[in-house]
Amino acid sequence: MHAIWMTKRGGTEVLEVRETPDPSPAPNEVRVRVQSSGLNFAEVIARRGLYPAAPQPPCVLGYEISGLVDEVGTGVRNFTAGDRVVALTPFGGHADTLCVAEPKVLKLPAGVSFDTAAAIPVNYLTALHMVEQVADIRAGDTVLLHAAAGGVGLAILNLCRMIGGVRVIGTASGAKHAMLRQHGCYIPIDYRTQNYSEEVMRHTGGAGVDVVFDPLGGADWKRGYKLLKPAGRLVAYGFSNLQTGRRPTLLRILGQLASMPWYTPLKLMQDNRMIAGVSLAEMWGEPLMDDLRRIIRLCDEGEIVPAIDARFPFSKVAQAHQRLEQRKNVGKVLLIPDLWTEREQDSPNPFA
Repeated sequence: MHAIWMTKRGGTEVLEVRETPDPSPAPNEVRVRVQSSGLNFAEVIARRGLYPAAPQPPCVLGYEISGLVDEVGTGVRNFTAGDRVVALTPFGGHADTLCVAEPKVLKLPAGVSFDTAAAIPVNYLTALHMVEQVADIRAGDTVLLHAAAGGVGLAILNLCRMIGGVRVIGTASGAKHAMLRQHGCYIPIDYRTQNYSEEVMRHTGGAGVDVVFDPLGGADWKRGYKLLKPAGRLVAYGFSNLQTGRRPTLLRILGQLASMPWYTPLKLMQDNRMIAGVSLAEMWGEPLMDDLRRIIRLCDEGEIVPAIDARFPFSKVAQAHQRLEQRKNVGKVLLIPDLWTEREQDSPNPFA
């Protein structure tokens, strides 16, 4: 098997494709020949040593895969060789062969491609949990969505369109605004050239928003909190501001941490506002699989359409990380084992 190893913490130079013997499935495990793996910003900051949930290097990252079952361990009842599947992999997913516990694997409908399946789990499970369970988005709500053109951002836009009547104000660089409008973003704001706080208040007539979805962190959490209406909800689900510059310095990291707001329950009571935090890395239990099963069904029915930005072979993983790190992606970045990319004569990935 071939896998992408993070040999130590650092820049993209610490990523290596290594060959090791194929694993054998243990009891109640399914072995999958991976066709497509998802890459997330969490793995980018894990490489930098800024993601507490990541394993210690050397290690293989990766939360989600799709592929074909080729062997099953004793006790497996629901899968046989040849089944098309999607799986949650709390690390280890950036490999071309992987053994996964049976409860973390789902069969794919014929109409859902491997690339589409690999683009779903992290983005849509995070988005669904935040939209339905945490923020309780309803028709008539006004939402501020940061990083609206990222994988989770587009998933939130997709889910808000399904609810209907939700006005989403999204932040993204100007080049991504036309695409955001196509995905249902009511008002895109260029965070590089505009003061998003001023723009939000201008477009809401000074009323503010019902919900802020914020993967940025630091001072942006403070700004977002101030934009909330009474009974508004700030949902924090990342801290991408820690990744500032190509090589974030300790001083910059400490500056971001120092800029975080601190609130007491009394303060929240006085302001009549709510703050919630979401981390998919802490939610690997069975309810996630129920949600994933529902999302796959909605995808098969055409209600959910994941946006795929680019496909990179394992051998060009550094470019894939850089695309996310430099915030150039619009939607999901996928990693494809070189075995499969070598067989494709017309790959749709212009970056490979």
